Amino acid sequence: MPEGDTVWLAAKRMDTVLHGATLSRGELRVPQLAATDLTGAVVREVVPRGKHMLIRLADGRTLRTHFRMDGSWHVYRPGTPWRGGPGHDVRAVLGTGEWDCVGYRLHDLRLVPTSAEGDLVGHLGPDLLGPDWDAEEALRRLRDRPDEQVGVALLDQRNLAGIGNLYKVETLFLCGVNPWARVADVPDLPGLVQRARTLMLANRDHPEQSTTGNLRRGQDHWVFGRQGRPCRRCRTRILLGDQGPDLQERVTWWCPRCQATPVPADPAARTGRPGTPARRAT
Repeated sequence: MPEGDTVWLAAKRMDTVLHGATLSRGELRVPQLAATDLTGAVVREVVPRGKHMLIRLADGRTLRTHFRMDGSWHVYRPGTPWRGGPGHDVRAVLGTGEWDCVGYRLHDLRLVPTSAEGDLVGHLGPDLLGPDWDAEEALRRLRDRPDEQVGVALLDQRNLAGIGNLYKVETLFLCGVNPWARVADVPDLPGLVQRARTLMLANRDHPEQSTTGNLRRGQDHWVFGRQGRPCRRCRTRILLGDQGPDLQERVTWWCPRCQATPVPADPAARTGRPGTPARRAT
């Protein structure tokens, strides 16, 4: 799933080419907006809000898009072949005389008055990469549910906006916190939140997402995507477990030694190898 830094970079690139421009092409290829033509509209700015992108128009409207698992925006020069996928995956085309911005597999497209943006994103917590970042408010929201598993709480966009599964598992590993620990049992919650923000700030200006400082493929993450492989710190096998209400999207990688917890936990971990029994993270 694209995370907040991916959306931040996409919005930055979109704003660079659309800021102040008049749209010569404005197609929205979703049923509820199929009759809407944005041709002639002037783009005031493009900004990220957590995992949402807000394209604000000078006429007082905002187009909101969400990437979810597989969405993306691509920027092309007119006449350049589009390479984001098959044509039936295109959900939006915003063109100027110099650029074409093509949205693939976008979700939750809404066109609302800019004054009503709060109806779409007002529930979100402070944005880790946004001008509204407020660490104390994010911590207050996290602490309001002290018994929630910290791995679930970090992904709840109502607590803090922008963090996704990659930064969740990497932050927890670097801070030595078990994903199934209660929020109330995290010894340094402010440090945990700050680590997540630091990682995202370090990656927001480029498409590669590295938490180790090494951009080489296979060397860029501590635990993410490394189930069954040795921990880079202690050589213990990295585990993979299901966590959260939507288990299909909430898998968690962790090291049972570096992230040990005195509280018994059985997250139904699996190593990714068929027939291998689950191991308890204690």
